[in-house]
Amino acid sequence: MAGKPVYIGIIGFGKVGSGTYETLLANQASIDRKVGRPVRIKKIADINWSAPRSISVPVAKEMQTTDASDLIADPDISIIVESIGGIKPSLDLVLSALRAGKNVVTSNKELIARHGKELFDAAAERSLDLMFEGAVGGGIPILRPLKSCLAANRIQRVMGIVNGTTNFILSRMAQEGAEFGDSLAEAQRLGYAEPDPTNDIEGFDATFKLAILASIAFETRVPVESIHREGITRITARDIGYAHQLGFAVKLLAIGVDAGGALEARVHPTLLPLDHPLSKVSGPFNAIFVRGSSVGEVMFYGQGAGALPTGSAMVGDIIDTARNIVSGSTGRIACTCFEGRQVLPMEEVTTRFYLRTQVADRPGVLAAMARVFADEQVSLASVLQMSGSGLPAEVPRSAVPTGTAVAGGDLAAPAKAGESAEIVWLTHKTKERQMQASLRKIERLPEVHEISNCIRAETDA
Repeated sequence: MAGKPVYIGIIGFGKVGSGTYETLLANQASIDRKVGRPVRIKKIADINWSAPRSISVPVAKEMQTTDASDLIADPDISIIVESIGGIKPSLDLVLSALRAGKNVVTSNKELIARHGKELFDAAAERSLDLMFEGAVGGGIPILRPLKSCLAANRIQRVMGIVNGTTNFILSRMAQEGAEFGDSLAEAQRLGYAEPDPTNDIEGFDATFKLAILASIAFETRVPVESIHREGITRITARDIGYAHQLGFAVKLLAIGVDAGGALEARVHPTLLPLDHPLSKVSGPFNAIFVRGSSVGEVMFYGQGAGALPTGSAMVGDIIDTARNIVSGSTGRIACTCFEGRQVLPMEEVTTRFYLRTQVADRPGVLAAMARVFADEQVSLASVLQMSGSGLPAEVPRSAVPTGTAVAGGDLAAPAKAGESAEIVWLTHKTKERQMQASLRKIERLPEVHEISNCIRAETDA
């Protein structure tokens, strides 16, 4: 193929870096045709070349270095691929590359979420490309579609399963009735979870991804610190089973909503109706559901992590950047955070709630709790009480407000000393502030032994 090659340097040769390398080599002829020039890897920097790697084509010795600055200083290299992850030393390396006139491709979600503005400013000053499709959803194309294919829409909602580890854990709990700890151990055994899984199970990974998604979808910078975050460590097999009886699945969702003047941005376990497309996404897969003003509802589904899926997204960005270099149009895709909208405090967000409580098994308990909800203007949709066998028994309508769907034990028959009952409540849409006020009051009721869990629910009703 005629013309000077577009040379690439890869910094970091772990899972993502090696996946990018494999994908580039496997599709080299096709990539060259698409760009109109040869696209070649010139150097790869990694601190440990003796580490085992599952790559089919070895890296030539002359391409290997342990010093990333060799790549940044090389005048032939026009695209730097950053695949180290984290902030240090990635931030300094990417800034150095941009200041040296190199275009950058990365899948580093924390870097983009926390330092996107600084990096975009550095790229814009020099009319360079900064591409990061692989930062959200792995191999799923979502960021470019939001910026281009869906650019004619005002995005109303973006809601996604963006962490495969937590989705695998919750899927196993739902399908096998396994508890959280056992499901996490299985995820670690299969390589879906890291030895230290905190980033995934506590929702940090999903929060970084939502900061990027929401910033692009709503055209305003959404700081990581403004996003409400909860993980899945308190979810039990009982919660998942009760949710299913009520017609819901439990998923860890990253949710962004255009709430008019402000935005909602939150990551937390969520009850979703069983007929919602996201409820059917199982195992380590990701899916992102988008509602636009003109397109309506669309969903993007696929593998959200892994060497080759993420490598696919990285190489897609490399192809676009190489085309821009050939045509002299780098820097064309700039930051789209035009607006300065605020993120609503969580207490102002309105959702439905699932609440599981342990209470004394004696008359009047349901009525006492229902009075608290009524005082805080929390409307109840249904009540489920489990008998000692774990099966629902009958709840009298006289015990709860009119219009509440009820199923479960009656709490009206004389109880033996020390007996307790498990009550599950499902509310209609309620402000977080009102629900939290209700929980504080319910905790103080002498009849209530424990608030076992409180999970938000997303429905159209």
